[in-house]
Amino acid sequence: MNYEVEMKFPVADRDTLQKRLAGYGLVWHEPIVQVDRYFNHPSRDFASTDEALRIRSVGERNWMTYKGPKIDAVTKTRRELEFPLVEGATACEPLVEVLMALGFRATAEVHKQRQSTHLTFQHREFEVLLDEVQGVGQFVEIETIATEEVLTQARESLLALAAELGLGTSERRSYLEMVLEKQVVG
Repeated sequence: MNYEVEMKFPVADRDTLQKRLAGYGLVWHEPIVQVDRYFNHPSRDFASTDEALRIRSVGERNWMTYKGPKIDAVTKTRRELEFPLVEGATACEPLVEVLMALGFRATAEVHKQRQSTHLTFQHREFEVLLDEVQGVGQFVEIETIATEEVLTQARESLLALAAELGLGTSERRSYLEMVLEKQVVG
């Protein structure tokens, strides 16, 4: 079983962060736009169970992702199951119709611009993501994938990398939670 081991940090000054990361000789991919559509289960509230079900679209490409509850109090480590869907701007609509027919409810959409790179730290591969989330702000995410056998090592490496980068206090809320909070306040 694979786990996504992740931490997210608010970014006050993106240019300063990118200059700090430049010291690692990173090669950044072109920015992409992601649209994440979240759904809630008909008989259990994913907000209460700390789960998520989403359809992510990037241009013509689409994925479905299930995220299980976080399993520790510091990082955002959780089981993640993800699989590709048919390509096409409207290819996911039949799946959305099936979900709705089964009683799932559309929760919200999260729109973000994301730029990514990869970094090797303590013999572990990490993905570094700079996100600008519509209506929420700018963040940097650092994540790696680990099996249960090396989960503790992966979390320790992630914490060490975040400290080395001077990222400060992490944000444990998901982008979905932040978007929903803004809707309530707004």
